[in-house]
Amino acid sequence: MIAGPTASGKSALALALSRLEPATIINADASQVYRDLRILSARPTREEEAEAPHRLFGTIDGANACSAAAWAAEARREVTDAQQSGRLPVLVGGTGLYLRTLFDGIAPVPDIDADVRALVRALPVAEAHARLSAADPKAAARLSPNDTTRVARALEVMLATGRPLSEWQAQTSGGIGDAVRVAGIVLVPEREGLLARCDARFVQMLDRGAVAEVEALLARSLSPALPVMRAIGVREIARIIADPSCRDAAILDAQIATRQYAKRQFTWFRNQSPPEWERFSAQLDTDLVNELAIKLRNIALTS
Repeated sequence: MIAGPTASGKSALALALSRLEPATIINADASQVYRDLRILSARPTREEEAEAPHRLFGTIDGANACSAAAWAAEARREVTDAQQSGRLPVLVGGTGLYLRTLFDGIAPVPDIDADVRALVRALPVAEAHARLSAADPKAAARLSPNDTTRVARALEVMLATGRPLSEWQAQTSGGIGDAVRVAGIVLVPEREGLLARCDARFVQMLDRGAVAEVEALLARSLSPALPVMRAIGVREIARIIADPSCRDAAILDAQIATRQYAKRQFTWFRNQSPPEWERFSAQLDTDLVNELAIKLRNIALTS
């Protein structure tokens, strides 16, 4: 498992590892599952994908929402397939919910009534958080009032089932954590340097075709509530398309959103990832990537 915040060098390390040991690289990033967002989600390039088998990258049409449970089911199959074919499964990503679902299992939450979900998802996040405070005060206290996705999920589960999401999550099952040995590394480079790379990378995405990518996405007239439409950069680039004069302001907004996301990832990996996973804080260059790849290979293959 190669984990860490956005722009920390995970993909480069996975490729370096695949050059040392036959490997299958399996995506564990919630945005990179969507077919529509190769550039904006920083998916590996086609040339990089040709170096080693890549799985669960760009496999979901943006018209559909990919849940953590659905991703985990696919990831379990890919891990098994890699092992059976004699390849090292290498999970790469920074979506903590995906990782926790894969390793710890999923909660048996019933399907949420479509009317309840539509009602909750239509609420402004501030109103949703206020309703959650009344229905499930512990969840409201735990979640950021600005976390649209998690606040909505906690509220819809409480309204639809009458039980807090935390109660359902206490009954998780189906994880692979007890069935496989995981060699994990978390890339947590110096924060300010990482955030500067996030800023630069968004501008590079614009230069590499992100505007055309969002234009094609907007042409599909998808629901704005879909995850692909809420990915960082989509709304900001849509503003640039509508009014090119707001380019600088939109870029700044996207950079701020990316920085906030990276900070949340830092917090998750600091507090939620297994303590036995090794943390690596140096900024990666070519020599360090190769050195880390050798180290990770040796750990993974030690019985």
